[in-house]
Amino acid sequence: MPTIFTKIINGEIPVHKVMEDDRFLAFLDVRPIVKGHTLVIPKREVDYIFDIDDQTLGDLMAFAKKVAKVLKRGVECKKVGVMVAGLEVPHAHIHLVPINSIGDLNFINAKPADAKELAALAEKLKS
Repeated sequence: MPTIFTKIINGEIPVHKVMEDDRFLAFLDVRPIVKGHTLVIPKREVDYIFDIDDQTLGDLMAFAKKVAKVLKRGVECKKVGVMVAGLEVPHAHIHLVPINSIGDLNFINAKPADAKELAALAEKLKS
């Protein structure tokens, strides 16, 4: 059964895209920890990030680095934090989170985002 991320990749579920190429997709989380919380995924469905072959994993991180630079420019923060938990969705993904303190990387802070705010932020980050 396809994951929610595969359904997103296939266009069955709309998201606010930040960046995309033929192998990877970055989009704003609908339950962000902080404003700008972005998920970076490979388009090929693999459950566990460390089951991805070395070349693809390196390319995924390089793609995430590009996205992090966009986030750093578009969202006021000291740094962009990186997390890989891998338990929420059985599809490898990286969390990029604009942070000002270590406490900003706490999933307990996640809450539903306003769709209009997500759309506006996605447009800002893409430009």
